Amino acid sequence: MPSSTILMWFRQDLRLKDNPALKHAVDFSINAADSSASILPVYITDTSAPELAQLGGASNWWLHQSLTALSADMDGSLQCFSGEPLRILTALVKAHNVTHVLWNRCYEPWQIARDKQIKIALKAMGVDVLSSNGHLLWEPMQVLKKDNTPYKVFTPYYRKGCLTRTSPRYPSNIEHPITWSTNDSEGRLSIEQLNLLPDIHWYDTIEQLWQPGEDGAAARLSTYIKEASGAYRDQRNLPAVTGTSLLAPHFHFGEISVHTVWYALLDAYADDLENEHLDTYLSELGWREFSHYLLFHFPHIQTENFSSKFNYFQWRQSPQELAAWQQGKTGIPIVDAGMRELYQTGYMHNRVRMVVGSFLVKNLLIDWREGERWFWDCLLDADMAANSASWQWVAGSGADASPYFRVFNPILQGEKFDKAGEYVKRYCPELAKVPPKFIHKPWEAPDNILKACGVVLGEHYPKPIVDLKTSRQRALDAFAQTKEAAFNAPA
Repeated sequence: MPSSTILMWFRQDLRLKDNPALKHAVDFSINAADSSASILPVYITDTSAPELAQLGGASNWWLHQSLTALSADMDGSLQCFSGEPLRILTALVKAHNVTHVLWNRCYEPWQIARDKQIKIALKAMGVDVLSSNGHLLWEPMQVLKKDNTPYKVFTPYYRKGCLTRTSPRYPSNIEHPITWSTNDSEGRLSIEQLNLLPDIHWYDTIEQLWQPGEDGAAARLSTYIKEASGAYRDQRNLPAVTGTSLLAPHFHFGEISVHTVWYALLDAYADDLENEHLDTYLSELGWREFSHYLLFHFPHIQTENFSSKFNYFQWRQSPQELAAWQQGKTGIPIVDAGMRELYQTGYMHNRVRMVVGSFLVKNLLIDWREGERWFWDCLLDADMAANSASWQWVAGSGADASPYFRVFNPILQGEKFDKAGEYVKRYCPELAKVPPKFIHKPWEAPDNILKACGVVLGEHYPKPIVDLKTSRQRALDAFAQTKEAAFNAPA
């Protein structure tokens, strides 16, 4: 009789440390009746995923690098496939005498439905199937109000629903050597054959800035704790400095567990657990949890307004203005700097994300879904939960959203958080000589100053595509009309 095999299906958990499903797989292999049981590590590019869930170019680049790092960590044992997961897993079960299939849970609606079908089918084959929580501190189904309905406001969700529950589990690593399966599989592909890398090498600048993989994630965490965590509450809003952890892409692909980060911060501040910078950072991890929570309980939020009254909002169709926003050519410096940072680095500072989002949906009155799709394609940390929840927050249509009448003034935001214009000049070098007084509003600079700086608006740098004051009032008027339309709509 052939030796038995434990199949570990890697998904958004591309790591070996603090990986609950992998730990269970090792335990099963050690306790198997057949002492020669090995672990078959599998990754599948799911070609049956909905179109809106297909990874964008930036995420595919990261995934290629992350899989390469993971495979190297297991001495090349990772087996990659492309296709429909149930068909592939069924074939592997039959070919390798698989007794157990394990994975860590994902929380996007389409993945939940897919995994239920797979679990039913595999159990019908006599296979033991076990899913674990390796992605969230508190799972969405565990946190409800007293009336058993989901929270819709962040603060009570986090402070009452999460922090008053049992503490997140402490990270646990595998203490035994892992015996990886050496049996090859029909249909196995190399990582290169998954064709994740784009044909055009637009990512050349990105790969100089990031280190995908478990080691890169650990290095990011260490750097953050040593260099930025002690001033996080203040410096997280300054786009010109590295005041945040930059862990979002590593979280998304599961190269480090949020549990590891949570307790690493608590350990670092063990003598000062009331530290305001610690509390602020942990609450940002709470926002990550809240995004997944909302998507789990309200799965329509990726494509539909959370607030139904926004179904009456009259969005503008302006391909030219949308393209100017995407390309960082709006004539509003901090907006353009943010959009260029996104394209050049696969990342955008969180404060600037709010500014560029507000500009798109409020100053331009362009549907938030246009922004969501652009971010999905360009962000290394593109995450269905965070992307949809954040865009709806900015638009004012989401749960616990920013009020629609709150229109970020990009000039004031720039002058407050990028006072010297260092961030703007980094990504809009054509404005490098413009003095700080005018760096966030070059159209107000006298002609002689612009001439001395070598800037001709409309030639070297765009003129604003919209008047900020007029467009703000237009947004407020549009919202007032939306409220009236929703009020008068038939029940």
